[in-house]
Amino acid sequence: MVPQQRSPTGIDGLDHVLGGGLPRGHLYLVEGTPGAGKTTLGLQFLMDGRVRGESCLYVTLSETANELSIVAQSHGWTLDGIEVFELVNEEGLSPSAEQSILYPSEVELGETTRGIMGVVERLAPTRLVFDSLSEMRLLAQDPLRYRRQILALKHFFASRDCTVLMLDDKSSKADDLQLHSIAHGVLALDQAMVDYGPVRRHLRIVKMRGVRYRGGEHDLHLDTGGIQIFPRLIAAEHRKEFDAQTVSSGTAELDKLLGSGLVRGSNTLLIGPSGVGKTTTAMSAVVAALGRGEKVSYYLFDEGMGTLLYRCASLGLPLEGYIESGQLDLQSLDPAEMSPGQFSNMVRAAVQEAGASMIVIDSLNAYMQAMPGAKFLLLQMHELLSFLNGQGVLTLLVLGQHGIIGDVRSDLDLSYLSDAILLFSFFEARGQLLKAVSVVKSRTNRHELSIREFRLGDHGVQVGPALTDFEGVLSGVPSYAGKIALLGDVKA
Repeated sequence: MVPQQRSPTGIDGLDHVLGGGLPRGHLYLVEGTPGAGKTTLGLQFLMDGRVRGESCLYVTLSETANELSIVAQSHGWTLDGIEVFELVNEEGLSPSAEQSILYPSEVELGETTRGIMGVVERLAPTRLVFDSLSEMRLLAQDPLRYRRQILALKHFFASRDCTVLMLDDKSSKADDLQLHSIAHGVLALDQAMVDYGPVRRHLRIVKMRGVRYRGGEHDLHLDTGGIQIFPRLIAAEHRKEFDAQTVSSGTAELDKLLGSGLVRGSNTLLIGPSGVGKTTTAMSAVVAALGRGEKVSYYLFDEGMGTLLYRCASLGLPLEGYIESGQLDLQSLDPAEMSPGQFSNMVRAAVQEAGASMIVIDSLNAYMQAMPGAKFLLLQMHELLSFLNGQGVLTLLVLGQHGIIGDVRSDLDLSYLSDAILLFSFFEARGQLLKAVSVVKSRTNRHELSIREFRLGDHGVQVGPALTDFEGVLSGVPSYAGKIALLGDVKA
């Protein structure tokens, strides 16, 4: 069987969702509310055809050629080489051309349809964008007449090997399912307002005949330069063989606590209250990986990059040289501006294209703010972690808890998604605020069950012996029953 010829859309992410582009010679419906990105998508489709030497035509009933040119210029584009045909111009809008009650709508609709057919016969385009169907619907005034004209246009285009995008702003009271049945494929662009931050946009393939496509919602970003589509991540498509070796966390005593160290192809959750040392522990593991010659991507959602670099330098963990060489990709991200799909695609590119073998997400608390709800957070985080594990990547996740001692709580429960959990806590002893660390779960190693003292010193992370003389450390109110030396004790 000969595969269908495709017309790439000019949007890499959309072509990936469609499995290579739109099958040529068919009519497609692109629907969405005003501002969703339909016109921009249509322009990118035509510009891709222009690059390939195809004849391209934009038929507009709603915007003038000058308005389209302004839209293109806002993205840094030009419409040179793309024919723009205005069905309604200044002459058609003049008072002398107003329709009277004696001028039936079907005559007006018929003239519009003949005008479209005439310009297509004259220019013979292989790509056409029709903007928009809402004006055709107004001219028809009757659903049957409207459907008949769309069918006539469909058959007309099909006989000329022309790939057509018909834009619809969904101005009808209900979804036009009849139009869905006529079109070869339907692309839906959605946008939703959130309480804070930018508009969230999504693309969904409602229907596509004879094509295996990626279903579900895909995040869409519309900005200067056009549309970007971030395909939904499916971890099962990206598995590979790897050696699940154990590597050092950068601290020998912490490796012992973990049961020999961190394991490739697994994720470790660093959880504890604010200020306990989670980020510094993660950065210590990063420096150890960089020292082994690995490439690391660190995504910082909470702390400022300048503050992090200063703190790491004061603890003997210099990073500037690794950042300058490109071995460490340290990115400070704004969760209010970052969509989940955009972040997943960023991580995938870091692993598969840039070769990162360690990924750090700091922290999940801020990343959660980019999500529409905890349900989506857990689902998308599960898929992302499954992808990273399947690629043999070592992943560190930082999660802050509310409170300092006693009853501390988390915004969400990621324990079932984590392969290992490193628990940090504060406790009081000898009139000082001290820190403890323990491993409460590991799917990969036989870990210690002891609770050890934890401290940040001049040379990074320090882990002391087991706190065998204390009880109630995890509750934050321990009782001391022995003479074991602590890390801060002055040696005689």
